[in-house]
Amino acid sequence: MELVLERLQLLPDTTIGSLTVNGAWQCWTLEDVVRAPGVKVYAHTAIPAGRYRVQITMSPRFKRRMPLLLDVPGFSGIRIHPGNTHEDTEGCILVGQQRLERSLLQSRAAYENLMIVLEGAERAKDDVFITVQDYDPS
Repeated sequence: MELVLERLQLLPDTTIGSLTVNGAWQCWTLEDVVRAPGVKVYAHTAIPAGRYRVQITMSPRFKRRMPLLLDVPGFSGIRIHPGNTHEDTEGCILVGQQRLERSLLQSRAAYENLMIVLEGAERAKDDVFITVQDYDPS
């Protein structure tokens, strides 16, 4: 299974994107600020663009099974989870069914829908990957 996060809007404190699953639109995303390679402000920096394996594992922080991105350079514990603004993330990817300029709405519903898809892939023993693509204005 292939997820693609396309970063669409880079704001001073927030990055808004779109998530597709196997080419079909799934939901909106919200991340922290995209910074220059090698620059990281703890809990305020989006992960680097790239392709990462995704596994559903138990989150010690959230006390439930959640998607975890593996082998993200310079980051650990990067999850996909519900949330509405950049204040709800420390580098993780938030999801929502609706977007405003700097926030997401219906985050819990978007997360639950995504989990249904990911858990189906897990049951089918499909590998899951996410490709994070930086904004390309062209």
